[in-house]
Amino acid sequence: MTEQKHTDKRLRHKFWQFFWRSWAIQTSWNYESQMNMGFMYGMAPTIDEIYGEKPDTPEKLQKKKEAYHRHMAFFNCTPQLTSFVLGLSSAMEEEYAANPDTFDPDSINGVKTSLMGPLSGIGDSFFQGTVKIIAFGLGINMAQQGNIFGPILAMIISIIPSVIVTYWGGKWGYLQGKKNIQRLISNGTINRIMSLMNVIGLMVIGAMVATMIGITTPIKFGKTFVLQKTLDSIFPQMLSLAFTLGMFYLIKKKVNTAWIMVICIFGGILLSVLGIFN
Repeated sequence: MTEQKHTDKRLRHKFWQFFWRSWAIQTSWNYESQMNMGFMYGMAPTIDEIYGEKPDTPEKLQKKKEAYHRHMAFFNCTPQLTSFVLGLSSAMEEEYAANPDTFDPDSINGVKTSLMGPLSGIGDSFFQGTVKIIAFGLGINMAQQGNIFGPILAMIISIIPSVIVTYWGGKWGYLQGKKNIQRLISNGTINRIMSLMNVIGLMVIGAMVATMIGITTPIKFGKTFVLQKTLDSIFPQMLSLAFTLGMFYLIKKKVNTAWIMVICIFGGILLSVLGIFN
């Protein structure tokens, strides 16, 4: 009974760790890897628990370094849903520590990468596109009538779903990971899930490219030939896609993010002045 109480207390402590640390997911946000440092902050207690704050063997020290390095990879997701990824990743790290010969550590980042796109698409639509609009729509309406509870109501409506989803997301991710991850890996289900998530993620990214990047050209030849109309008839948003693929190429070539920003800003200004792009 005492051991069970200790286990329950440890689990509650972990769930609250996922909760509180996911709220700091955008700490040290950066253009190159975005939320990676915040995610590493969320994973640090689990890694320290597995290998010790001061590992007592060179092998543990090396594995701890590898774990820290693993979770410094690029990460970007709706903050409220990162607790789920933290919980699942923690469960996978513990599984790898327990079964290093049969568990592939690369699958940890593979699962993280596969989940980012779908969870962001769902989370942004729900929290940013639904909850906040309803909350602040009601709050603004009350505030316009001189009611001081308008902004308070807006914050309450915004916070409550975030708190519920963040806490239970971390808990569910960890428990499901501990319960099912080895079985999913052994029968190949995890690979099929990752493939499906990658497809959904690419669909989300494709939709974002088409709706959020609006590059057009004003070039015309004579009175009848409008280049933009011709391009749209061949492939709508062709210039936006070409620009995105160009940025992806530079990233793959490990061009410094600061230089990519310089190219975007000053290249855009120059091409606009020259009348090539709008």
